[in-house]
Amino acid sequence: MALSLGWHIILASFGVAFPAIIWAAHWRGVYRGDDVALNLARRWAKVSAVLFAIGAVSGTVLSFEMGLLWPGLMGPYGDVLGLPFAFEGLSFFVEAIFLGMYLYGWGRVPPKRHLLMLVPMAIAGVVGSYCVISVNARMNMPVGFRVEDGQVVDVDPWAVLFNPGAILQFAHMWVAAYMVVGFTVAGVYAAGMLRGRRDRHHRLGFTIPFVFASAAAVVQPFLGHVLGLRIAEAQPAKLAAFELATETESPSPLRLGGLLIDGEVRYSLDIPGLGSIIARNSFTKPVQGLETIAPADRPPVNITHVAFQSMVGIGTLLFVAVLVYWFVRWRGRDLLDHRWTLRAAVAAGPLAVVAMEAGWIATEVGRQPWVVYGYLRTPDAAGDNPQIWILLVATAVLYTGLTVGAVVVLRSMARRWRAGEEDLPSPYGPESAAAGGASRPHDRGPEAS
Repeated sequence: MALSLGWHIILASFGVAFPAIIWAAHWRGVYRGDDVALNLARRWAKVSAVLFAIGAVSGTVLSFEMGLLWPGLMGPYGDVLGLPFAFEGLSFFVEAIFLGMYLYGWGRVPPKRHLLMLVPMAIAGVVGSYCVISVNARMNMPVGFRVEDGQVVDVDPWAVLFNPGAILQFAHMWVAAYMVVGFTVAGVYAAGMLRGRRDRHHRLGFTIPFVFASAAAVVQPFLGHVLGLRIAEAQPAKLAAFELATETESPSPLRLGGLLIDGEVRYSLDIPGLGSIIARNSFTKPVQGLETIAPADRPPVNITHVAFQSMVGIGTLLFVAVLVYWFVRWRGRDLLDHRWTLRAAVAAGPLAVVAMEAGWIATEVGRQPWVVYGYLRTPDAAGDNPQIWILLVATAVLYTGLTVGAVVVLRSMARRWRAGEEDLPSPYGPESAAAGGASRPHDRGPEAS
């Protein structure tokens, strides 16, 4: 499940954020008469289609894995999870339909109407991801049901869908998606500029997604802080692991780095009092220590702590980097003329991916040993079929093949675009408007052969 989610979440980020970035380029092309921006929107839409198709495969794998790997969760709690997953499925179909209409609408639909087709795509991506996040938020902060004599009763699916933890958790993930997609797409054009392609196409291709990524990088630390304040009350064991708090201290220090070895914290840099300020918004409130939590209820501390600090560290680095970039640009200097800036931009995409993956590891591992916090333990939820290893190997092979296929297809598209082939052929699409209405060979009767 970790392999599948870790792989799928990257593609899901493109479904959430890419439509809005494409819309910005397309809007500039239509309303500013910018042919370069319009060309970028068209290319990005085709890239989005490739990623969407691959994401559909990994999403289908995940839906089967929910039942195969977690019978103890899906059996008793199926009524609790059903409504959000149903809405997520509907959102997927809406996104697919309008993506197809947008792709084949070039040259066939009035420009302003064509631009509007991106709006349902963007909304569907947001709604679908919110529905999935609401399920995860319910697992972290359970609401909308009671357990009576071991049975789940009084299920309120709407309470699950709109549970208090879902809004903030979704906002955190939504902004992370813009960081991943924005920095990754900008990094592609930064790599092109490093190879000498410093035309307006590459500069605009860098700037549009980088603006989205920059806004997300600035907002994200504040969202993460607000979300983290809820953890002290809702999941004190997770917060103790985040902060590597073995004992309750008032005020609590902030520990940078460090590992828990034989019950002792080693190799950390402690900053007195700052832990209480960051984790509790207080100069005196303590972070509850691990000594107050039963050993059976403690998460894997080192994995949780390292993942959390990796996320925060990378997020802080990207936050500072974009502030410096835009400040220097405001002062009238173009940093894109410097190779070190372009190299940093190329690295920002992978760093954003690592930060997002680390955040999910911190969230999920930090909830252990619970699947539904306080109600259902992981050993009781997981299946025990000895053939699960076969599924793991098959999934790894499938995702490796999909990754290789995506790289081959996208690189092929990029090479052909650089060679001037803008209208890439499609075996089932309608004829290009540029063809001037010429009929295809199979439409001209027997003499065509």
